[in-house]
Amino acid sequence: MPVIVTANPKGGAGKSTATLVIAQTLAHMGASVTVIDADPNRPIVDWRSGPSSLNLTVIGDTSESAIIRQIQAEKARQQFVFVDLEGTASRLVSRAITQADLVLIPLQASGVDARQASRAVALIHEEEEALGGRVIPFRVVLTRTSQLIKTRIEKEILASLRNAELPILKTALHERQAYKAIFVRRLALHELDPAQVNGLPEALENAQALVAELVDILTADTATTEAA
Repeated sequence: MPVIVTANPKGGAGKSTATLVIAQTLAHMGASVTVIDADPNRPIVDWRSGPSSLNLTVIGDTSESAIIRQIQAEKARQQFVFVDLEGTASRLVSRAITQADLVLIPLQASGVDARQASRAVALIHEEEEALGGRVIPFRVVLTRTSQLIKTRIEKEILASLRNAELPILKTALHERQAYKAIFVRRLALHELDPAQVNGLPEALENAQALVAELVDILTADTATTEAA
């Protein structure tokens, strides 16, 4: 089953938020999902310790020596496995990337984030070489964007990414109060109270659109691999 790794050497790019939002949405749809929280701050482990009743497995006890074994074990029994990586280029990050069916590179619309995202792409290509040329698919996903209006810097970054021929998800993860609330209240999106969280229906719609695009990509990649 697919292994989705979120990677960006810069901390604060939205890796944990993107991972948890996507994983929650898939689990709520009925998929079996595991998240391996390899972020030293363990934000998703902290979320799992809360009152949410969502059927979502979270593993926080991992290490450089254990990460591949854990990924392979969860891949054998779950429909989706997510790995939320630390914001640095480390051996653990490299080992996780070698197991990925898709690497997501979250970035905010800033020049610093974009430059760090290019380091993540370079790391992916290094691991492809180490694997004898096996292609590791990846996508850039913009985070904390405005739903209605693209800022000037966002347009410039999108243009530079396209000029560099980097694949970008059509669906961005918008700036939403609900995405912060899931960590504060340690609930799933669908468990939040719409009377207390502004824009919850829009956040749910955004998450579902992002998941639908990811599933389409993974399905297409699987079909291409099988045809080859």
